[in-house]
Amino acid sequence: FAAAAGPQARRVLHVSSGAARKPYAGWSVYCATKAALDHHARAVQLDAVPGLRICALAPGVIDTGMQAEIRASTPERFPLRDRFAEMQASGGLVAPGECAMHLVDFLLDEDFGREPVADLRDLG
Repeated sequence: FAAAAGPQARRVLHVSSGAARKPYAGWSVYCATKAALDHHARAVQLDAVPGLRICALAPGVIDTGMQAEIRASTPERFPLRDRFAEMQASGGLVAPGECAMHLVDFLLDEDFGREPVADLRDLG
């Protein structure tokens, strides 16, 4: 698909997850699909398509409906449920709008795509 777009500059951002890099019990499909995004970004970067920059970026723990579902689950269904509930209780979740602003800033940054896989929490 990248080659078909022609020579103009373009950027591809995959929204990945820390779960792509560390497996969690109860999330096998989620972990695998996010890991696939990471690996896709690595492979596309190796293709060295002129004008294309790509990155699979883990945004951190965002206060979304997915987090609410985690907190509503049982420890038997998701063993780390209490850890994620504590993150929310202590204010450790990032608001979706704040995350979106950081994603746009990163996407427009000159360094975007230098690394095919990154974590927003590790970027200055």
